[in-house]
Amino acid sequence: MSSQILRKLQGGNLEVFKFGMYVLFPIGWMYYFGTNLDNRFSTKGFWPTAEQSHKIPLDKEEIDQELTRMRMVDAMKREQRQAAETQAQIQATPSQQ
Repeated sequence: MSSQILRKLQGGNLEVFKFGMYVLFPIGWMYYFGTNLDNRFSTKGFWPTAEQSHKIPLDKEEIDQELTRMRMVDAMKREQRQAAETQAQIQATPSQQ
């Protein structure tokens, strides 16, 4: 049975078969991996939910509030950094008694 198939796949028929494989294999591969992606290749909880992600401010008031919040965070970090630097300077200077 298989020898009959192999005898038929000689010459031009073999080239047509190879061409069909060259064309259909990538199409089949893309179809298999391109369909039903949500169920096949998904990891639950990978992307953050709407509550967990950042909300981009769109209104002027929201932008002003966000800028105020960012400036407050920067000021707090600056104060902490300055306090740490002064503490390091106090510890670095030898006490003179």
